[in-house]
Amino acid sequence: MVTIENAVIAKLKKDNQEFEILVDLESALKLKRGEQVDMHEVLAAAHIFKDAHNGDIAANLDEAFGTDDVNEIAREIILKGDIQITMAYKKKRIEEKKNEIVGFLTRNAMDAVKKIPIPRQRIDLAMDQIHFNIDPFKSAQQQTEELIAKLKGIIPITLESKKVEVLVPATYASACYGILKKYGKIKKEDWLATGSLLAVVEMPAGVYNDFVDALNKKTDGDVQIKDID
Repeated sequence: MVTIENAVIAKLKKDNQEFEILVDLESALKLKRGEQVDMHEVLAAAHIFKDAHNGDIAANLDEAFGTDDVNEIAREIILKGDIQITMAYKKKRIEEKKNEIVGFLTRNAMDAVKKIPIPRQRIDLAMDQIHFNIDPFKSAQQQTEELIAKLKGIIPITLESKKVEVLVPATYASACYGILKKYGKIKKEDWLATGSLLAVVEMPAGVYNDFVDALNKKTDGDVQIKDID
C-alpha cells in the first residue's frame, strides 16, 4: 500500500458533489487501463473524501453511488473520474514513449535514397526540428504513424523489411540460430547433411547491419549472407 505522502488524488464529480480518494498513481492508472489490480494496493487510505487535502470525509455515499463499500466507490472514481498526474510521472512516461517510438524507427526505418538505416541521433534532431511533442498516454503506434508523416518533409524515410539467405557452417550453426531468431523471422530453415544451417530470414531493414555484425562476431567471419530480392 502506498503511503499518504506519496499518494495522488483521484476525483469524480457526481450529483453536484466532489468525491476524492488518495491512490497510488501507477496502480490507479493500471486499473483505469483495465488491468486487474488489488484495491489494497491502490488506496492509500480506506476513505472517500469530499476534500482529501483537508481530510474531510464525504457523507451520503449510498445516495450517490448506491453503496457504501469504499473499494467499489473508489473503483468507480478511478474508472470514471480524473487522476492527478505528477510532472515527474508525466516526464518519465514521455521519455519511455519516445524511446519506444524512436527505437521502432531505428529498427524498421530506412533512408529511402541512401538505402541505409536512419540513426537515432538523426531522428532525434528531426523531431526537434518539426517540434514533435510526445503524448505520454497516446499509443506509440498512432504517434509513430503521425511522426513518419511529418518526418517525410525533411527525411526520405520509409519502413522496409529485408530478406536474406544465410549459410552458417556446422561449427557455429546451433550458436547462431538464436541470433537469427533475435533479429528477424525465420521464413525457411534447412539443416544440411554437413550439419550446416541454411536459412531465409526476414527482418526490419534497420537492424540488418547489427544482424551481420552479430553473425560475423559469432562465426569469426565464417558465414555467408546473401540478399534475396
